[in-house]
Amino acid sequence: MIALLRAARAWRLADLLANLGEPGPGPTTRLGAAADLGVVDIALDSRQVVPGTLFLALPGGATHGMAYTQHARSRGAVAVLAEPSGDWNGLALAEASARLGLPVIPVPGLARLASLLGDRFYGEPSAHLEVIGVAGANGKNSIAHFLAQTLAAETRCALTGTLGTGFPGDLGPAAQPDALSVQDTLARLRSQGAQAVAMAVSDRTLARESAAAVRFRHAIVTRLRGDEQAVGRLLRTPGLASAVLNTDDAQGTALPFELAEGCKLALYGMGPRPPSGWRCDLWVGLRGLTPLRRGLRLHVLAHGPEGTSEGKVEVGVLGACNAANLLAVLAVLLARGLTLASALHALARVQGVPGRMEGFGGAQAPLVAVDSARTPEALGLAIANLRRHGAGRLITVVGCRGKSNPAQRPLMGATAEAASDLVILTDDNPGGEDGDAILSEMLQGMRSPAQVRRVRQRALAIRIALTLAGPADSVLVAGKGHETTQDMGDLKVRFSDRAQVVQALTEWKGRGQATVCDWEGRGQATVCGEPEPFCQRQNAAERTTAREGGLGDAPGLGRGYAVGSAPTLCSWTGGAR
Repeated sequence: MIALLRAARAWRLADLLANLGEPGPGPTTRLGAAADLGVVDIALDSRQVVPGTLFLALPGGATHGMAYTQHARSRGAVAVLAEPSGDWNGLALAEASARLGLPVIPVPGLARLASLLGDRFYGEPSAHLEVIGVAGANGKNSIAHFLAQTLAAETRCALTGTLGTGFPGDLGPAAQPDALSVQDTLARLRSQGAQAVAMAVSDRTLARESAAAVRFRHAIVTRLRGDEQAVGRLLRTPGLASAVLNTDDAQGTALPFELAEGCKLALYGMGPRPPSGWRCDLWVGLRGLTPLRRGLRLHVLAHGPEGTSEGKVEVGVLGACNAANLLAVLAVLLARGLTLASALHALARVQGVPGRMEGFGGAQAPLVAVDSARTPEALGLAIANLRRHGAGRLITVVGCRGKSNPAQRPLMGATAEAASDLVILTDDNPGGEDGDAILSEMLQGMRSPAQVRRVRQRALAIRIALTLAGPADSVLVAGKGHETTQDMGDLKVRFSDRAQVVQALTEWKGRGQATVCDWEGRGQATVCGEPEPFCQRQNAAERTTAREGGLGDAPGLGRGYAVGSAPTLCSWTGGAR
């Protein structure tokens, strides 16, 4: 739809660049005959150029965008805006213009101005939306999801972040973090009916000022990770109504942030009162937190201009880490004018975020959490959080991706062993690395490697974990989170931990038909239930599919999942072997 909107109005180049950036001579003074060129699209990536595109050439980490101007020209670019840098000085840009036969307009500071240019080209989308920015080291995507869910009753709220872009329950691919993509994404969401957008703002987006022209209405900062200047710019966004800060972040609360004029300060934390010495317009904290089998019960305190109020709410999400995320959302709801009772009612509708301590089962069945933890710290936190939701054993299924830091692998193994009752090591995304070697490196950090199960086939590892678990036990499937593919080097297959867990729980509920046995032909455990010849046929099919890289119908998973990524499923009912 946006493509149609672009084609409906071709910008005159001089109008698009008029008064761009700081006062003084701007790009329009250097346009000459190019001033009347029609621009139907703008792009930073030459592969996205279509006829009538204005191509922006920026300095990059390895190469300058000018290196791709010939490709952009071949695809129909009508002009180039270029930031002078290094070898690409004014003379070099002029020579490139003559060589290309295209106007190449030097624009100092173009990287910083790209957000403003995108905002103008796409019709100032954030001026027509209530944009809530979420920044910080932890919880950005979860908070964005929670905000979109809680606001759904009063406004059509979309979300965008690394987990995807769209509306709750209907997410498309994640948007790129560059300045033009940010504005394009907001325009697309607006065209789809969004009235508000909860936006997870990455560190990269902040550092490169890729969202500099976004008119944020509210901003949440969860935890600082070193770029105080970029966060400071976010909190000084003109028109910002409220800034929400986490008082449990010692680094963040120690900084004297300057807020935009008229901006209210809201604080949240896991305690009942804010740190001494802090003055704020709103405080949201906890009097009590009770983990439930499939959620959390929060006893919330809120203090604002109208006094102190408190209330309780049960929310279907796992982990004390999510309690802090819920408090951040609650602070925004209260800052927008809701009463605590209304805000808690909205919060009760929240459901888990795909692949972020996302819970499955738990009702007369094992509780399974799917999480994206891929560092020792994140893995330890996930296990500790899940442990609080049940008194039974905790089984962890985990691996390490290829091209990851090899020094982290023994630490991942040690963390899993120390915090779990049983560990199953399996493939994550081995990529081009030897999966057996990756698991061996993880075992080097473990004190009792003989007690650890090694099951390269990830779907099978999940099935084994569920088969070993009782109704009071918990299982953590860590690493891949919301991902829907598995990278095994030359072979990349569709694979979802979440889909595998749902299927494994369905099988667990009919566990009278299944048992864990050792199939000597594979040298690893398999979930069994049909005559053994069928089991052997399925393994042969797996090997064939893995060699050919084709897609098939894995049992119980639906079309499109590679047979090579699914476990051996049979229906042998003769009992354990």
